[in-house]
Amino acid sequence: MTIKLYSYWRSTAAYRVRLALELKGIDYETVTVSLVPGVAEHRQQDYRRRNPQMLVPFLEDGDFGIGQSQAILEYLEETQTSTPLLPASARQRAAVRSFCNSICCDIHPLNNLRVLLYLQEELGVSDEQRDTWYANWIHAGFRAAEVVANEHSGSGPFVFGEAVTLADCCLVPQIYNARRFNVPITEYPRLVAIDAHCATLDAFSRSTPEKQPDAPA
Repeated sequence: MTIKLYSYWRSTAAYRVRLALELKGIDYETVTVSLVPGVAEHRQQDYRRRNPQMLVPFLEDGDFGIGQSQAILEYLEETQTSTPLLPASARQRAAVRSFCNSICCDIHPLNNLRVLLYLQEELGVSDEQRDTWYANWIHAGFRAAEVVANEHSGSGPFVFGEAVTLADCCLVPQIYNARRFNVPITEYPRLVAIDAHCATLDAFSRSTPEKQPDAPA
């Protein structure tokens, strides 16, 4: 049975999951869920029954469904073992998970769409203030991520050396977001180099937001 990924083209969390699916060579069907204000398909009753959190991504594998990108990534890692995205040793796996969490728990939640909308619509911040908020959390996270990448990548092209891992699946979408909001990232040369190498790989190319079925033409 085909795996279904409920997704929105610009969702950072869905982007991570697409990368893992593509890197593992898993066939999947994309079911688009618009997060655009005024459309908000994620808040409609049909999707709400499927995922009470009203967030994307949501993954269905037969009669099993699960939300939260990190849980989905772990599920795919445990059930689709032919192409692992975690290292063999317990210590290295823990290090990869730590890097992932530094992005998925400490940067992204502060900068996702519903937070930015709340800042503007409920607290009345200006576009400039919103962008300052966004950049602050990118820099706070990337400063640490640059140190970790320098420590673990060695001469390899990925965050953890020669092999692509979930760390790269989490880093690349966050760099995409930084560029989208015009956050300068030249002070993170290792992260930029990793992103540039990933961009040469077909799995990363296929996963980019602009190549998704619901991306604007």
